[in-house]
Amino acid sequence: MKKLFYMTSLALLSMSAAQAATSSVTFSKMWTYDHASTGVSGLLSEIPAYDQLTNTLWVAGVTGVDVLNATSGSLVQHIDTRSYGSINSVTVKNGVAAFAIENSVRTNAGVVTLFDTSTRSLLAGTNTIAVGALPDMLTFTPDGSKLLVANEGTPSVYGSKVGNTVPANYGASASDPVGSVTVIDMTTRAVAATATLGGVATTGTHIRTNTGMDFEPEYIAVSADGSKAYVTLQEANAIGILDLNTNTFQSVVGLGAKDFSAPGNQIDPSDRGGINFVSPNVKGLYMPDGIATYQSAGSTYLVMANEGDYREDDADKARASSLGVSGDAARLQISTTDSTAGDLYVAGARSFSIRDAAGALVYDSGDILDKEAALRGIYDDGRSDDKGVEPEGVALFQLGGMTIAAIGLERTTQAAIALFDITDPNKVSFLDMIVSAGDISPEGLVSFTAAGKTYLAFANEVSGTTSVYQVAAVPEPEQAALWLAGLLALVQAKRKKRA
Repeated sequence: MKKLFYMTSLALLSMSAAQAATSSVTFSKMWTYDHASTGVSGLLSEIPAYDQLTNTLWVAGVTGVDVLNATSGSLVQHIDTRSYGSINSVTVKNGVAAFAIENSVRTNAGVVTLFDTSTRSLLAGTNTIAVGALPDMLTFTPDGSKLLVANEGTPSVYGSKVGNTVPANYGASASDPVGSVTVIDMTTRAVAATATLGGVATTGTHIRTNTGMDFEPEYIAVSADGSKAYVTLQEANAIGILDLNTNTFQSVVGLGAKDFSAPGNQIDPSDRGGINFVSPNVKGLYMPDGIATYQSAGSTYLVMANEGDYREDDADKARASSLGVSGDAARLQISTTDSTAGDLYVAGARSFSIRDAAGALVYDSGDILDKEAALRGIYDDGRSDDKGVEPEGVALFQLGGMTIAAIGLERTTQAAIALFDITDPNKVSFLDMIVSAGDISPEGLVSFTAAGKTYLAFANEVSGTTSVYQVAAVPEPEQAALWLAGLLALVQAKRKKRA
């Protein structure tokens, strides 16, 4: 009996050690807020930001911002922004909440407004700053000294088609605001520079410059040392690298294309006939939306959600069948400015990627996102022909010694957030997927810590809800160590008693 006890104890000890070496997470929903209960017409739930000073979430959505208690999810205050225009984004740093607001005539200059997170009123002194057209996203540098604003500058009228070439080609638009990044000095609360992309040197491949629009900044991530910003140029399938010492773009990097016929890259190309993952002779343009940066072994890496996007009028989009394609790929929505019958390109890579600071691909999640959604019964087959689950938002956080990437999937039947361990960009592993009942189409994500616990918040555009989940490592390193030490002490005590 004693021998059995020792064997069992040692087996449990060995099993626990193995579990401790396995990266895993657990998660539980803390609360959901339905923004319809705010009672404001046109209010959506799109972009959340967390304020540590007041433990509040600031959720932006077209007509205003709902400030929520981050612990309970109760409404603290609604801030109406309609007098300025339509709000697209919010970010918070050092007790200041910055709103990116597009003009009612969106091709005109937008504004950034600054609020005090304690009083939830406009900041004293300068609090409204003119920026570029259609400010779509904004973020502070890590030290809070600069505020960067991505001015997408979507044209009111796109460029016209030139000839009847295949691939198609569009000339420049006659009414296209310049895409840019506004750099605001937070000490003076004044525009320090407006960085544009015209004439900037290009590298990489598959940069789309024939779509009838200029480069349109979408999302910004800043390096840990605040020296560089990485700006997604989604429709162009590129990123811009902005030198924050000179406040000028140093390069535009084309992101290339993903081969869906390669092993591990399967897609379901048709929205008819059920879910059927195959390997068609088709390539995907990465076209990232959300982007984040992190450090690994002293180097900077970029994490991108490869959503894909076409012109708003969809003039650069058509069925593959329009080029005479038949079979599995016929239903695919292809890029007409990149495709020929024998060489098809679609928008998006149905994945997330990690790249180095120069933009070179280090890791891609392949077909994991689509297939995991299918396994959980939330894959929307109606989107198979057009970008699949559409990875859109990215949030990174530390948990149990791991760097976790949370990737929001916009086009699943229930809100889904995929979690990956990206601590080593060369050894990435899928951990789990949050499927959040009652939520649909996560747009923006933010992680935060409060009272020593880690949380993930996401705003859901279609359901008009914001949800918060607590996320924890399993087993938590401290608990595992204590359990192992206790079990070892018990085994040693039994041995001594026997002796």
